Amino acid sequence: MKVATYDQEGKEVGQTLLPKEIFGLEVNQELIHQVVVSQTANRRQVSAHTKGRGQVSGGGKKPWRQKGTGRARHGSTRSPIWRHGGIAFGPSRDRNFKKKINRKMKRLALLMVLSAKAKGNFLLVLETLKLEKIKTKFIAQLLEKLPCKNESALIVLPGMDKNVILASRNLKNAKPSQVKDLNALDLLTFKYLVMPKESIKVLKETMVKD
Repeated sequence: MKVATYDQEGKEVGQTLLPKEIFGLEVNQELIHQVVVSQTANRRQVSAHTKGRGQVSGGGKKPWRQKGTGRARHGSTRSPIWRHGGIAFGPSRDRNFKKKINRKMKRLALLMVLSAKAKGNFLLVLETLKLEKIKTKFIAQLLEKLPCKNESALIVLPGMDKNVILASRNLKNAKPSQVKDLNALDLLTFKYLVMPKESIKVLKETMVKD
């Protein structure tokens, strides 16, 4: 499978042959859904927390004796039915939403999403991507010249490139990412995938080594 290759001016300068081991897979939507659900669950932050009767301050002493007062029996003023008492069934930080997914399943789902991007013409290959200075304006202008104009785009770098990362991280519809950090959830979050040819080479070396 071949796709158009663009230079940093947004002009088509040729075509790139994509490795079929990465971009030629059949898509299994059920597998992708399972992997994405696990990734969203693993990113979930548990912030809501309430204290039970054993965690609130106070209590300890029995409010009044068991018999003879005419009032209902109570053992603690921190019971959930008392004011300032603990919460009976409130949310807790102890909740665990983690979902385990096999490494091979995550890898296969990633390759399937990459294949879907390529088949849907949402993969844009650059001849190279280099910045002499950290200029957000340059990245914004580059994306405007490509077919992903006014659309969200994930910029995939072959490795750590501080200039590109710092220049693109403030863009509203773009996000920089390294090949080693790719995952199915991020790929599906953005409509277009912008990759220098070097990123495809690194991706092949990483994914097809098994």
